[in-house]
Amino acid sequence: MYDFVIIGGGIVGLSTAMALGQRYPDAQILLLEKENHFAPHQTGNNSGVIHSGIYYKPGSLRAKLCREGCQSMVEFCQKHNIDYDVCGKVIVATEPEELPLLENLYQRGLENGLEIHKITAEQVKEVEPYVQCLAGIKVNSTGIVNYTQVALKYAELIAQQGGKLQLSTKVENIKNTSEGTVIETNQGEFKAKFLINCAGLYSDRITRLGGVKPEAKIIPFRGEYYELIPQKRHLVKTLIYPVPNPNFPFLGVHFTRMIDGSVHAGPNAVLSLKREGYKKTDFDLADTLDTLTYPGFWKLATKHAKDGIEEIIRSFSKAAFVHSLQRLIPEVQSEDLIPTHAGVRAQALRNDGKLVDDFLIVEGRKAMHVCNAPSPAATASLEIGKAIVEKVANVQEPATKL
Repeated sequence: MYDFVIIGGGIVGLSTAMALGQRYPDAQILLLEKENHFAPHQTGNNSGVIHSGIYYKPGSLRAKLCREGCQSMVEFCQKHNIDYDVCGKVIVATEPEELPLLENLYQRGLENGLEIHKITAEQVKEVEPYVQCLAGIKVNSTGIVNYTQVALKYAELIAQQGGKLQLSTKVENIKNTSEGTVIETNQGEFKAKFLINCAGLYSDRITRLGGVKPEAKIIPFRGEYYELIPQKRHLVKTLIYPVPNPNFPFLGVHFTRMIDGSVHAGPNAVLSLKREGYKKTDFDLADTLDTLTYPGFWKLATKHAKDGIEEIIRSFSKAAFVHSLQRLIPEVQSEDLIPTHAGVRAQALRNDGKLVDDFLIVEGRKAMHVCNAPSPAATASLEIGKAIVEKVANVQEPATKL
């Protein structure tokens, strides 16, 4: 029997396993991942941004762990010789009605304790010469990294600690016993004194298998990207974001310089008809019905119908996508962009149609379930792992000495 079994080999599951090994060096730790490699989904398909934490509600777990994670991620990369760049970013207002929203965002950043500066349109051009805007915010602490490399380093360190990592192992059922948990998989049964669910896109289903009714359902949103052709990469020096719509849960299409020097533009945000649906044509009947029969989805869709339609149009119309990008950089043309990878975001949605806007970690019977960990989970992964282990310790240590 293992002391701890973690389900999910993305960056949060791996960071949790690593943090457990650090706190409990003599514990028997097992991590299960259903794919044949680590970080296959959200971690391996994100934009690679080390987020500052400017967007998140002051006092929230998301804001706190992102701010702390921004620093600890940089320190981790320095320690382990992982390429990164704290290049900073600009958030810009391109329309007069966005100026009050930009000011609100600036005040939120100050409340979150960030080093940020209001800058004029002329000062924006000193950072990003091709951006057309009215005003902006310079966020110095934002950076870029390859999170797959980070996750693989976590896995290497877990193995060095003595933890066991098992790929190609899909969880099919969970049984609670008096001693702990029996995890049934396609590779046999595994027994755990304590279970930690970091299953990302399937976290709500694993939570239910564990005998806990989650307060929200995972709704998958696909984010599609274009990439600037090499001859046009000079248009973007760092990261360029629009002022986000405060009533819509996504940040809007933006430009991101990647750690390999390429420049990605996006993402939009469209409902995925499959939890791992990276292509427009991907479809899974069970996943689709799971979404379309959920009352919370229709409440969300009704509230954001206009925004949702615009996102769908951007998905099927390159011209519409390019038009959104031209609000930031007018020189960008359709022929400058080629399609690149898409990602699927696991977003928890409550029955009342409200998105869960914070990290959500739910305690079960001898178990802990990470029920919502969207962006900036990769940035905050080291801190999320520590927070989960602290919660586990509060449950475990009074009764069990490991």
